[in-house]
Amino acid sequence: MNRPFGAVDVSANLKGAVPKTATQKILLALADKGAVKQKAYGKTTFFVANQDSVDAVPSSKLAALEADCGALEDANKALAAQLKTLSAGLAKIRSAPTDDELLRARLAPLRAGTPLVSADELARLDADWVRWRSEWAARKRVFATFWALVSDALTPQDARELAEDLGIEYDTAEHDAVERGALC
Repeated sequence: MNRPFGAVDVSANLKGAVPKTATQKILLALADKGAVKQKAYGKTTFFVANQDSVDAVPSSKLAALEADCGALEDANKALAAQLKTLSAGLAKIRSAPTDDELLRARLAPLRAGTPLVSADELARLDADWVRWRSEWAARKRVFATFWALVSDALTPQDARELAEDLGIEYDTAEHDAVERGALC
């Protein structure tokens, strides 16, 4: 920088590591050697870096440095935007509950012993079960009657092939066991 400094400024910038009087003596010695230039303004003495030995930068090199600086600033802006996006994603992930927390939340009512299904809801479910089971039984009877009419004129082999072609699925042994069980 081309900013002038006094001995007090230099000592303050060094956080008092070097006393002000010693700083004044050191700066005067550097001025005598030609490393810095000394300028007196009344009672105050300022010191400026000696720029006589500094080479001037050609305008082409300066333009290249400006272009590099611009490219680096653009890259820095892109990286800052990417950092912002990734930081937002990380914050979202950190704020979301973990799988363990979700599972513990699901287990909490079970461990507390609270009834999972209220009496009203249980009564409604039983009524729905009875209604839909009777609907199923009625449709099963209609199908059995219709299938008996259709397959009456067919041989058993032809009836099985027709049922397979139509995609008809009969109740399995498990279905029959449920029908004969306490549930129905």
